[in-house]
Amino acid sequence: MSFNGDTTQVATLADTLLESISEIIASIVCIELECEKLIEIGCYLYRASSVIMELKTTEHTPVNTMEILRSLSENTDLAQNLVENFKTSTHQISDTKLRGTILQLEGVIRSMGECMSLIPPSTFRGQEYAEVAVQSLSKEMLNAYLKFDQNQVLQTDEMQPRADMLPKEEEVPEESDLYSIIAEVSMPHVIEFPKSTSVSSQSKYQNISRSTSTTLPKVAQYVDPLYETFFCPLTKEVMDDPVTIESGVTYEKKAIMEWFETFENPEEMFCPRTRMKLMSKAMSTNLALKTIIQEWKERNESARIKAARAALSLASSERMVLEAIKDLQSICHIKQYNKVQVRNFGILPLLLGFLEYEDRNVRCAALELLRQLMEDDDDGKEMIANTMDISVVVKMLTSSHRHVRHASLLLLLELSRSQSLCEKIGSVTGGILMLITIKYNRTVDAFGSETAEQILRNLEGSPGNIKCMAENGLLEPLIYHLNEGGEEMQMEMAGYLGEIVLGPDSKTYVAERVALTLITMVQSGNTQLRRKAFKALVQISSYHPNSKLLVEAGIVQIMAKEMFSRRSYSEPINSKEAAAEIVANILESGIEHESIQINTHGHKMTSDYVVYNLVYMLKNSTPDELNINLIRILFSLTKSPKSMAKIVSIVKETEASYTLIELINNPHEELGVAAIKLLITLSPYLGHTLVERLCKTRGQPESLIQSQSETTRISEKQAVSAKFLAKLPHQNLTLNLALLSNNIVPTILLTIDVIQRRGTRTSRYASDYLEGLVGILVRFTTTLYEPNILFLVKTHNFTSVFTELLMKTSCDEVQKLSAIGLENLSSESTNLSKPPQIKKTKAMKLPYLPKFLKFGSSKKMKIPVCPVHRGVCSSQNTFCLIDAKAVERLLACLEHENVEVVEAALSALCTLLDDKVDVDKSVSMLSEVNAIQHVLNVVREHEEEGLWQKSFWMIERFLVKGGKKFASDISQDRSLPVTLVSAFHHGDVNTRQMAEKILMHLNKMPNISAPNYTL
Repeated sequence: MSFNGDTTQVATLADTLLESISEIIASIVCIELECEKLIEIGCYLYRASSVIMELKTTEHTPVNTMEILRSLSENTDLAQNLVENFKTSTHQISDTKLRGTILQLEGVIRSMGECMSLIPPSTFRGQEYAEVAVQSLSKEMLNAYLKFDQNQVLQTDEMQPRADMLPKEEEVPEESDLYSIIAEVSMPHVIEFPKSTSVSSQSKYQNISRSTSTTLPKVAQYVDPLYETFFCPLTKEVMDDPVTIESGVTYEKKAIMEWFETFENPEEMFCPRTRMKLMSKAMSTNLALKTIIQEWKERNESARIKAARAALSLASSERMVLEAIKDLQSICHIKQYNKVQVRNFGILPLLLGFLEYEDRNVRCAALELLRQLMEDDDDGKEMIANTMDISVVVKMLTSSHRHVRHASLLLLLELSRSQSLCEKIGSVTGGILMLITIKYNRTVDAFGSETAEQILRNLEGSPGNIKCMAENGLLEPLIYHLNEGGEEMQMEMAGYLGEIVLGPDSKTYVAERVALTLITMVQSGNTQLRRKAFKALVQISSYHPNSKLLVEAGIVQIMAKEMFSRRSYSEPINSKEAAAEIVANILESGIEHESIQINTHGHKMTSDYVVYNLVYMLKNSTPDELNINLIRILFSLTKSPKSMAKIVSIVKETEASYTLIELINNPHEELGVAAIKLLITLSPYLGHTLVERLCKTRGQPESLIQSQSETTRISEKQAVSAKFLAKLPHQNLTLNLALLSNNIVPTILLTIDVIQRRGTRTSRYASDYLEGLVGILVRFTTTLYEPNILFLVKTHNFTSVFTELLMKTSCDEVQKLSAIGLENLSSESTNLSKPPQIKKTKAMKLPYLPKFLKFGSSKKMKIPVCPVHRGVCSSQNTFCLIDAKAVERLLACLEHENVEVVEAALSALCTLLDDKVDVDKSVSMLSEVNAIQHVLNVVREHEEEGLWQKSFWMIERFLVKGGKKFASDISQDRSLPVTLVSAFHHGDVNTRQMAEKILMHLNKMPNISAPNYTL
């Protein structure tokens, strides 16, 4: 419900209240009586003014607004009268009167809290923060308890003691500290209302802020009065070391000594104040005055600290905060103990709060004071670090303002000087990364770069920070401590080097700097040190460009010794495994390994000694990880023809192929994959031996092929397994029958269909898997003489399968294999195609034939006969390429960029022109699809000998069987004679003979009889 009365009355009454509160606050700070409870009352009133401004400006003024404001006004008037009594008092105030007045003011605060509790929640619609703040303040004021302490009262009678009344040698009675820093004082917090407050409200708020910001810090001026005797007559400043000379006048020691030095003749010396002639430079310390001055300074400094805390608690303006911080800085500069007082006086939480203040000058000042509080004081550092959130300071490193960045850096620098805090600083997320970034930004901010570098150098005291630095690109600390540190430090640094992920450039840089140190470490007797060094070397060697550097450092000899010679059964680490991995990493880089020496006996990496040891270790039940790396080494060695021959010989001799076959089904998939890859490499040399042992192994070969669903992920092992079966000798009937008996083909065809629907890009191994599966199908086409295999190929219509694969895949290898499969099938078409057998009892329903197969006409129904194969043909039963419509697809493959695909397609087309078929009919059929132009294009675009031979052979067949028309068409290709002449001059015997025959057909050469040749 909104207030419907005169809003002018509300505004007027609110303004009067705010003005009264402002006057009360100003009066409190001007009172000569120093009482901390009065400052606390001023804080309560100041905070209440924010609530009054909200009532004045809110759009949802409650109906009881005037009632609340009147009640607040009455309490404010009472408070103003009570405060005025203090202000006007010029005599000593008794403890009883002071206690009574404080209690009355306490009642005023509680009454005002009760008034504010009557403000309904509806007043703060949309401003939940304001509602919570008002309720909190109301509750706090209702429970206000201003405990009176007699020690907080200061007598204000002015004293003007004379210097001659002060005892010179007697000790002055110690005055009690009237502002004890040990006493716990609860300071109220300031309420900050949302920025949605109206302009008039903000204006009044600022007026109050201005009045308090310039008066509250002045409380420090009303401590003890400054006595005249405190001042040196020469310097006019309060003395630090007062001394009394012969005339009885007290001076600052340094000042009077400088006065004496001005006299060349000692007899002319006189007292600067009394003008009395002095007989000597004798002086004595005025202990009494010195003690009084010291006590006065301590009380003054303590009071100034309290005043600064009050100002920071109010924080009504940036100016007030900056003045308070500046005053605290000057106090801390006086003596070290003042820093302790500031830290113990509840100021730290206030300063830490200002680190997130909106004004950057305040943030800078807070950072500088915090740094000052911890300088040369490890306890101070610990106290501040345990109180503050260091991440707030780290966040300031990203500030666009240089002063904020520098202040943050200097604070972190001071913290980092404490060894115990280095780990805490380094644990801040992103902290070390930011420092490294600033360090490398020297051209933009030289001071920041230098400071960040000092911080990072200090943080090296914590090993964990060194690791973090390395992870963020600063490797120098890790490298330095690894090379120069003690054994414990080297162990820790090597461990970090093995754990962190290094970029390519970093791996090279690290290898150059620490390779020799790590190699030395692996040769030590410290097991833990060796383990960490091995791990680091594994990471460095995994980057192939480092291989040459490591080989030159002698790492291969050390690793070979670990693998082949070292015998240590008590060592908890498997150094052989790590050594084998390092050697495998180096060899896989492609480095020339035939000349790498592995021991002092002259053995090289490709020697029988190495291969025998590798195979022996592989056969003797070594751990899986070691076996993987041994196979990796052997696989790398197979890339050299010389070492390949040795590996094949030793594998045959030791029957290690049994071990490799058994490893295929090892539960460790990576080991199985490594074994299969090595077997694939060895298959051209040991193919039939591998087939024999594979088929004798339980569960093989059927376990190498698994059914594939739409959702199953294709693994690397599936891909290499299929490729292994495809690479074994195709004509090995034993393996083909084994695959047949296990009904593998339906699974293969189903999997091919799944891969084609999903696409090969859905898995990194899909293309390899598809190639392997198609290769397995091709192997069946090489043993069609076996009835069961022939039946299998017919049943699953391999001709159609390969024809579709020609065009439905973008994989070159699959297209090549499909063309090879079609070649093998087409070669059998003539044997399978039989003349038709006419049955007189029943009429046969004949399938539709292509146009080019229709010849002649008859009124009687005849069984169609393939003109090329001279019998009844079909793609399924006789593998006829014409019926399968594979010719057009094979011709399209002649335009392929891959030479192997083109050659395989030409070989398949050649089966339609060999002597077993009706060449005349075949030439006629091929001419209808413009086959000769495709062949001529192959001759123009390729220069490979194999392609020339097949192309020339087909061209010659067209010229022989096609007559003058084909000769005319072929002779129009102007580039063909040039290619033929080049082949005639530079080709092998068969190529020259083919070129010569074609040139004679084209009348480019005299018709000279040539010996017969074969394709």
